[in-house]
Order: sequence, then C-alpha cells, then structure tokens
Amino acid sequence: MRWFVAVPALLALCGCTPMPDAYAPPVQRQPALAGEAPKAAKRLLRMSEAETDAYIVQDIPKGANGPWRWAGKRPTVRIFLTNTVASDPNTVVLVEYSVAEATFKDTGPVAFQFFLNGQKIGEERQAKPGAYSFSKNVSVGLLKAGDNDIAVEVDKPWKSPTDGAELGFILTAIGFVQ
Repeated sequence: MRWFVAVPALLALCGCTPMPDAYAPPVQRQPALAGEAPKAAKRLLRMSEAETDAYIVQDIPKGANGPWRWAGKRPTVRIFLTNTVASDPNTVVLVEYSVAEATFKDTGPVAFQFFLNGQKIGEERQAKPGAYSFSKNVSVGLLKAGDNDIAVEVDKPWKSPTDGAELGFILTAIGFVQ
C-alpha cells in the first residue's frame, strides 16, 4: 500500500521543473525591399540610376542625379558576374562617354585607356568634343566569376583653376552587355 502513496508523490516531484526564461518578441521591421522581389545584379550601369552608387569604386561622384556624371582621371566600377556570364564568350565591355567642349578648350585631344581587372583591353584618342562609345568583346580568360573591375583612364584631365578639382570626361554608362 505504500507504493500507492509513493508513486503519486514521485510523479508530482518529476512535474516540478522551472519555467523557461521569458524573452520579449523581436522588433518587427519592414523588409528592405518593401514588398519587391530581389533585383538581379546589374551588369550595365547607367549613371542616371540611383543603385549605380553601390558599384562605384573610385573617381565617379555618388548621389548625382541626371543621365550622366563627371568622371575623374581613372573612374572604376566593380560588377559581380555569375559563373554563367563570366564563361560566356559573347560578353562585351561597353563604355558610353563624352568629351566636354568646356574642358576640351584647355586639354585639347585626349587619350583613353580601358581596363578590365587590371588588364588593358583597348585605347582610343578623341581629337574633338562629342559623344563616344567604346565596346570590346573580352576573352573569357579576363572575366571571372565574382567581382570584376572596369576602369577608364584619361591622359589629360581638366584641372579647375579655382579649387583644383580634376574632371576627366562625362560618363553615361559602363559595364557588360551580351
């Protein structure tokens, strides 16, 4: 008969465990995309698009509005390519740019060198102001899955006599097309 008393007492003791710690619920936040689907990584950067700022490495002002931006001596952008794009033999580097008449008056003809991942892929000399486009089909060996840097270097940037700022050329678009 003692076991009738002992078993319920043991069961009652086993049921006595401390309550788990209580925590406040996490802070509720709106998703960064505010209901939009994630956007694919950009391959061609138009200077008029706000998201272009995220790809700029140097010598292009961020936060500018309008269809173009002034570029410095060696503007550089970094663009992520997937394995599929990096191994596509039809990938082309495209740079749309202009030589401004206002700076050309002081600099005269200017030469441009185009680089992909530190390797020179082409050059052009512009003997008059105007809009230009450079495109070059690049070998698969120069492209890599992951970050790829595209740079343009101008030989004679215009230097402001008042504040010393250097203006190289006007950049409209830079990146990869297929």
